[in-house]
Amino acid sequence: MDGLMDDRAVARRVLEHIDKGTTDLGDEVWREPVEHYRSPQRLADELERVMRRYPVPFCPSTALPETGSYIAREAAGTPLVVLRDEQGQVRAFRNACRHRGMQVATGSGCARAFSCRYHGWVYRLDGRLSHLPGEDGFPGLDKDTHGLVPVQAVERGGIVFVTQDAGPAGHEPPDLPDLMPTGWTIFNVVEREMEANWKLVMEGFLEGYHIRATHKDTFYPYGFDNLNVIERFGRNSRVTYPFRRIRKLAEVPDAERRVDGLLTYVYQLFPNAIVAALSRHSKLVVLEPLSSSRTKLITWTLGDPAVAEAVIRDSAFVDQTGGAEDRDVVQAIQRALGSGANDVFTFGKFESAIVHFHRTLGAALAH
Repeated sequence: MDGLMDDRAVARRVLEHIDKGTTDLGDEVWREPVEHYRSPQRLADELERVMRRYPVPFCPSTALPETGSYIAREAAGTPLVVLRDEQGQVRAFRNACRHRGMQVATGSGCARAFSCRYHGWVYRLDGRLSHLPGEDGFPGLDKDTHGLVPVQAVERGGIVFVTQDAGPAGHEPPDLPDLMPTGWTIFNVVEREMEANWKLVMEGFLEGYHIRATHKDTFYPYGFDNLNVIERFGRNSRVTYPFRRIRKLAEVPDAERRVDGLLTYVYQLFPNAIVAALSRHSKLVVLEPLSSSRTKLITWTLGDPAVAEAVIRDSAFVDQTGGAEDRDVVQAIQRALGSGANDVFTFGKFESAIVHFHRTLGAALAH
């Protein structure tokens, strides 16, 4: 279906599936060529035509809490610096000095201006070049045309989206619920690299068909195997993973049902980000391709500081148990890609969120 249901509608759908022993089904079986996970040219196209031309999640809004807050990192292979300016707006720039191309910011922090550590050219928070040593050595240089090169940045649902290159009309960030409330705290930021194509990593978030086989002693005792609600909204999707204790809502009048603590919503934000939203905390995971067989995962964990102990405990459980199992599986798939066993991967009707992901990615590449 297209569009997102409210919590009560999701609860009704889940309870119906529990009662009938069913799950949401897609309309088709999808076959994705294995070469799409191995080809350096395919990855180059994904970076150039999609990740640099569409609005892509960069960081939580909360990661830029005050004037001068910034994050500098590579996105789709491009060094960027994203910051909050003196008017409280988010701005993004290509992280390269207009003199000799040195990056003007590294890591994250808070600054009143950015000074290139190669020759000392200084840029304001609005990107304007404000000072260069020995200005008389550059006769005729127009400082107004030598500011940092901007790229588009907007905020939606507590997330900063960045669009590096102009694309066709209609490339707008999605309308989102408040996935990362401003009152929440960033508990940690974790970067890890995986020996796997970024699409393999993405697929692991988007179906519950593997829960019992992969997570028998971790997630499965608390959840269901192959019982999911799948929703699409534009290029994006949401997969609902209910917990077993959601059964108690069957005894609650529909108007009084609340799903807090009874399920996890996993949002796939096109093309390369995931938000896993629980009642106490959310995780934003951005998948940055490093090569056709290597991916960097940047994960922000945000939560309500009033329940900090629970956030830390629940987040650690997800990462160190089921999350570790998923990472092992995905990297094992990557190692087997060259075995010659498969020319295509077949995704069934239980895996319709993955089908939507591949169909949408393919359409964007062809656009």
